[in-house]
Amino acid sequence: MLHETDTLPNGLLEADATELKRILGSPTLIHLPGEKREPLFICTLLHGNETTGFYAIQRLLKQYQNKPLPRAVSIFIGNVDAAAVAQRRLDQQPDYNRIWPGTHHDDCAETDMMKTIANIMYKRKTFASIDIHNNTGLNPHYACVNILNPHCIQLAGMFGTTVVYFTSPKGVQSAAFSDFCPAVVLECGQSGQADGVTHSTRYLQAVLNTDKLPSEHPSHINLFHTVARVTVPEIFSLGTDNNADIHLSYDLENMNFEQLGTGSIFAGLKPESEAHLVVTNESSEDITSEFFEIADSKIVLRKNATLSMYTTNERAIRQDCLCYLMEQIHVG
Repeated sequence: MLHETDTLPNGLLEADATELKRILGSPTLIHLPGEKREPLFICTLLHGNETTGFYAIQRLLKQYQNKPLPRAVSIFIGNVDAAAVAQRRLDQQPDYNRIWPGTHHDDCAETDMMKTIANIMYKRKTFASIDIHNNTGLNPHYACVNILNPHCIQLAGMFGTTVVYFTSPKGVQSAAFSDFCPAVVLECGQSGQADGVTHSTRYLQAVLNTDKLPSEHPSHINLFHTVARVTVPEIFSLGTDNNADIHLSYDLENMNFEQLGTGSIFAGLKPESEAHLVVTNESSEDITSEFFEIADSKIVLRKNATLSMYTTNERAIRQDCLCYLMEQIHVG
């Protein structure tokens, strides 16, 4: 299933993300030499409609067509089947960012592939790992870490001042690589936005030219901890109109990384409906009653919470979640 190569495939630097299935054929791991041997691992298109990482890689590599890379680079281009149709994943596929070592997903060809990649990169003594994503809803650019290690937080802080620490969901690429190197996830806004490509390209260039990461915690970041995940049970309809069992608010998409106060209206409900949201913590325990109550056909917050990744896109909600809830923390 995995194609591994030491040369840049023909046409890769000019291709559209939708053409990668034709060019690569399958998920592909590309190793390129550089002046420093310990490679920078760059991961893109684990979700096929999140294209910023791929275009940033193109832009980065074009800068080094006639000169050596400062550091070796290993690039994993993931779900080319989903990228061909601009979808997060195909209906019959597992989520490519939920099946890395540490996953709760049943064993399959895809989980075996991710184990293989992790083993390859462990043996290559990876310098750092960067997994590049986009959001469906409106969010600022931010970086995520899975352990509160100074090297990881420094790597994240090179991207910007907003950093999110999370330990759930399980099976994400960054968590698997955090076992043997500093690893981050970049969230670069929505796909198709030029500033996301520019920002992530500059970041890749900066990391590529970094000799080592500082061992003390940075002082300039705003650090958030993801404490809960909000999902919609499949039996209930959802939408932005009052005909749905659960009606969502476009306005909340503009509130990502803003704190909502106690009593804020989170969603509306069809009158006399039994519809509800489900909130789970990092251990997958149901903590819905800690955050939400129902009053006058509305779902209302019972405590302050900061949103991330809130979206009204139904397909994204069904394939992942409605949003995450966070709290601000301090380390160091």
